[in-house]
Amino acid sequence: MTLLLPSGAVAQDSTPVLIIDSERLFLSSEFGKRVAREIEARGNDLAAQNRQIEAELAATEQDLTERRATMSPEGFQPLADAFDTRVQETRQTQAAKSRALNAQLEREREAFLRVAGPILQELMEQAGASVVLDRRTVFISANSADITTAAISRINAQLGAGKPIEPVDAPDPQE
Repeated sequence: MTLLLPSGAVAQDSTPVLIIDSERLFLSSEFGKRVAREIEARGNDLAAQNRQIEAELAATEQDLTERRATMSPEGFQPLADAFDTRVQETRQTQAAKSRALNAQLEREREAFLRVAGPILQELMEQAGASVVLDRRTVFISANSADITTAAISRINAQLGAGKPIEPVDAPDPQE
């Protein structure tokens, strides 16, 4: 690497710096593609569940609206309060499921980076580099410094798609 100093002097460093696109590394690897498919499927299931719950709550709300005309305020208020409590609890439960799904994605990314680390270390050593920087932190670089494609190939060869995600229940929002 050549560095032009403010005085016009040139500094020489023969140790290469490598660049990697960590987002592409994860999403383009077999491991990352599997995780994305599984998380998307679970997200779709959650969305379908949310639509079903919305329909049920809308029907209950409509029923309460119709019953209100035939009830006294004292008789209606406990039903309305119970419905509001049910809505709030349902929202909390579904939001907890969504957070659990996002947390699962982050755990999978972390697991991927832990197992990919030694492979990246090996690539770095083979190139005689002293550092690998993430593409997002680099202002400009030569394309030849980017090892993302080579890293994906090597990770796919050594890790494949990895193990399927274990189901994780959402924590109880009341806890």
